[in-house]
Amino acid sequence: MNSNEAKTVADFLIADFQNEMQTTLRVLAAVPTHHLDYRPDPKSKTALGLVRHLALEDEWLLNCIANGAFTPPPDDSDTCGIMSPADGISRYQQVVPAALARVSAMSGEELTVVIDLFGMIQAPGINFLAMTTKHSVHHRGQLSTYLRAMGGTVPGIYGPSADTQ
Repeated sequence: MNSNEAKTVADFLIADFQNEMQTTLRVLAAVPTHHLDYRPDPKSKTALGLVRHLALEDEWLLNCIANGAFTPPPDDSDTCGIMSPADGISRYQQVVPAALARVSAMSGEELTVVIDLFGMIQAPGINFLAMTTKHSVHHRGQLSTYLRAMGGTVPGIYGPSADTQ
């Protein structure tokens, strides 16, 4: 992919991510606060763990793309300061748009530079931007499946849910 194509694709992916951010915030806002330790299986993250993961890793992935290098992922333990869905929403709103703006400001040439993800994947930054959206949607989907089991309601995601009709 040449630099002009990379910039065109990036503009599309950034607009797509901006739309997905609004849905992510709706799902975070729907998480009941009384059962944040809920997890459907011992191998699964808790609801609070997924709130933290979305709030911290969306920013981390975007900033790593903008930096042209991956750093160790953020610590999503209790020390991260996110102890509720409201904390996750606040953090997400503070940092993710700024990180996305950094990626949006990248040139096509910068977006085509190959980045190494800890020796597991080597790909141009534009590929990681596409992966970032998929990563966010994947974990948001996990969290949305927890909502009813936690006593909450599912917001509309790609149209109305049974709870929003």
